[in-house]
Amino acid sequence: MIRPLAKPALVLAGALTLGGCSGTEAATPDHPTWHNTEVNAVSRTTTAGGVATTTSMKPDGTLETVALDLATGRKLWAHPSTMAGRLPGMGVPAPAIVETSAGRAVAVTIDPARRGRWKATLVGLDARTGARRWSRPVHSTFGPQRCGAFVCVSENTALASARVVVLDPATGRTMWKIPGIAEAEWSDASRVVFLRLARHPVLEAHDLKTGKTVWRVPVEQPLGPGVDLSGGWSFGATAGNLVGYVAPYTNPKTSKVSAFGLFSVKLADGTVNWMRPSVVRVYPSGSPGFAPVVRPVDQEGRYGGFARLEAGSGRVLGQISAEQVPESGWWLAFPPRMEKVGFLRHDKPGNVFDLPSGRDADVKNERAWSFCVTDPKPLALKGQNSGFYSVASLCEYRLADGKRVSGSGAPPLWFTGSQNGWRMWRDEKGGLHGIKDGDGTSPGMYG
Repeated sequence: MIRPLAKPALVLAGALTLGGCSGTEAATPDHPTWHNTEVNAVSRTTTAGGVATTTSMKPDGTLETVALDLATGRKLWAHPSTMAGRLPGMGVPAPAIVETSAGRAVAVTIDPARRGRWKATLVGLDARTGARRWSRPVHSTFGPQRCGAFVCVSENTALASARVVVLDPATGRTMWKIPGIAEAEWSDASRVVFLRLARHPVLEAHDLKTGKTVWRVPVEQPLGPGVDLSGGWSFGATAGNLVGYVAPYTNPKTSKVSAFGLFSVKLADGTVNWMRPSVVRVYPSGSPGFAPVVRPVDQEGRYGGFARLEAGSGRVLGQISAEQVPESGWWLAFPPRMEKVGFLRHDKPGNVFDLPSGRDADVKNERAWSFCVTDPKPLALKGQNSGFYSVASLCEYRLADGKRVSGSGAPPLWFTGSQNGWRMWRDEKGGLHGIKDGDGTSPGMYG
């Protein structure tokens, strides 16, 4: 999904990120824990069949797909990877990994190998061994995605013949396809929901086996006319609903701001549950489908306070007014349960407010999580357009003095998300951490 590069004072750095490597961390006694320092993870991490995969940047600026044993964090293999036609605002994509049978999975990535007019090669690799199972030439693509038991791939995104193909991960065989450019925002064993990237974007659900359209919802239905996806978007699912966010975009020619905001649709039939137009998502914060935090914007472009919403209903769980927001020079910071909102000033006293009551709270003993780096540098990628950033890292701070807390544990669930109980995150030097401290699956800040 495209990540907005917005003004930090307004939406608080939607693309803050960093790069590097890291040291070793001892396992905690309560939960399976690991830390792999052999990678410089720059994408999200995906899992299936007991294997975790990520995209790592090598010292020479090239990319590689890396597979790790999910239980131990041990590196299994690495394979050259690239991007071919992906837009910088979308960030570096993670590999797609799909379980094909009990304990077996295939990882799908973009190999740099070129062939004639084909600029790269889509490859399916055995998730445990890295052995090649199949390949498919590609001209331009946003990258592969897992769609239930299949793989969805945007193809020819730079050509008039753009399409999305749905592939069998075991063989690479085409199951069905649809014309145009689209990104998969949700899937289960029977359906996939695409965001069709068009002048008038549409959410569209398809039957995974047949490709038949199940329902369609124009994004302008809940948000109003004039939606432009150039500002970015993100989605997250919760309790049978899909919650979406479309960011504002200012047309440089007209200076007109596009329609933007949050909305929710039923996954069963596409019915719109609720809508909150003219709010921006703030960062760091949870996925739209898990603890969204927003800031309203009026017709004159003035920003209001901060509100945490309930993803299922869209109702306000807690908020503070614009008058309570401190003057500039701060970064948002949240505790693990997000019951408070903190305003971090590095090496200086900050502020904290209780969200349910909307009242000022004592900052003396408050700790909260915020971005480790507030001035990230773009990745020095070889042979790619500039403007790509790695996923961000969070650090814990004392709000009373703005200093980092040494020896902090795992970042909050609202940031990392969870994949079958496993939570994984990138530290500020690029090392990858994993901990299994639950059983469920939930979206994190990056999906």
